Amino acid sequence: MVRVGIVGGSGYVGGELLRILLNHDQVEVSVVTSRKNKGDYVFRTHPNLRGLTNMKFSDVDVESLASKCDLVFTALPHGSSAKMVSRILERGLRVIDLSADFRLKDPRLYEIWYDWKHPCPELLQKAVYGLPELHRDEIKGAVLVANPGCMATSAILALAPLIKEDMIEPLRIIVDSKIGSSAGGASPTIFTHHAERYGVIRPYEAGHHRHIAEIEQELAEIGKREVNVAMTPHAVNTVRGILSTCHTFVKDKDITVMELWRVYRSLYRGCPFVRIVRDSQGLQRLPDPKFLIGSNYCDLGFDVDGHSRRIVVFSAIDNLIKGAAGQAVQNLNLMLGLDETKGLNVPPLHPI
Repeated sequence: MVRVGIVGGSGYVGGELLRILLNHDQVEVSVVTSRKNKGDYVFRTHPNLRGLTNMKFSDVDVESLASKCDLVFTALPHGSSAKMVSRILERGLRVIDLSADFRLKDPRLYEIWYDWKHPCPELLQKAVYGLPELHRDEIKGAVLVANPGCMATSAILALAPLIKEDMIEPLRIIVDSKIGSSAGGASPTIFTHHAERYGVIRPYEAGHHRHIAEIEQELAEIGKREVNVAMTPHAVNTVRGILSTCHTFVKDKDITVMELWRVYRSLYRGCPFVRIVRDSQGLQRLPDPKFLIGSNYCDLGFDVDGHSRRIVVFSAIDNLIKGAAGQAVQNLNLMLGLDETKGLNVPPLHPI
């Protein structure tokens, strides 16, 4: 039994990690930390876990983590994880970090996209970007895994086959993401206050969203060429889920839908959590996050627009699962040499 700790367990992602790991038969959750809730029962913050655990939140203490854990999930705000992760690694533990602090290889990009200087740049090259569909073998041997951003996950999985096969113009990619309110975290602001958030279709960070950096990094790596992505997210009137609509433009020949089936099946063959959805009948004809809530699946679909020589790709995920906690557990399984689906073979909820 592998002992794991969760640093920052009071947020939505920490709660989903607990929900999944409490039913994982190879893992024991030995520590859950929260500075603001220390000493209080976990189920008072995550009421869905009442009756499943009587654990209490503890304060963050690296020595306690080192004595009680073999691997630690860090679910802290961006900019707060880096120094904590460095101290945990020094104690010989393995880490899966769910912040953005280790996703980018070039430390200069943190100054451009996050407006701060990285305190541990020497760890960036050691960190493995935790997208199993692209980095499965590297994750297996990793000491530090950087869990991808939620919108980055949806966009990279949508675009990687086209970039890998050199089918589209790499400097002309547009990503339009719609995302639910849980992506804003558990701490309320004026933007997440119910009276201001309900009913919106609100664009934000329209020309400079920080997930662009990791999308470009990963696509450039798989395509071996420079990539430029224009991305605009929109807050929409749901709690969970992301739908990314990716607009791409073919390079020098017409592409058929059958060719798209081939390239997507080729890259994602053997990937248990990627499903291709393009149906002419039934309720779900193209990806829709409504049919993914609570699951670790990413649904991908596509169409060809011959009029504008465009390939449009749709990518749907639950932002808290494949976009965060579920993907982190998928990475955990790979790091432990387990079947990557362990603890994650849960069908989505429907209706919801």
